Amino acid sequence: MTSPASHSRDPLHGITLENIINQLVERHGWSEMGRRIPIRCFQFDPSVKSSLTFLRKTPWARQRVEAWFIDELSEE
Repeated sequence: MTSPASHSRDPLHGITLENIINQLVERHGWSEMGRRIPIRCFQFDPSVKSSLTFLRKTPWARQRVEAWFIDELSEE
């Protein structure tokens, strides 16, 4: 079992994928998201629902979105 201290080191602890997508869309918009991470769910008829579905099934894309979000957290 992981200790509570290990959770504090995870920058995504307590942040849902939906929350990550919503924050990135609010900051950058769908077009910038599609430019940075060229996947159909960001480029063509984008929605949070389609993005969640795709990212949950596609580990490499989810990792890129999460890494982008973490990079922005570290810049704040």
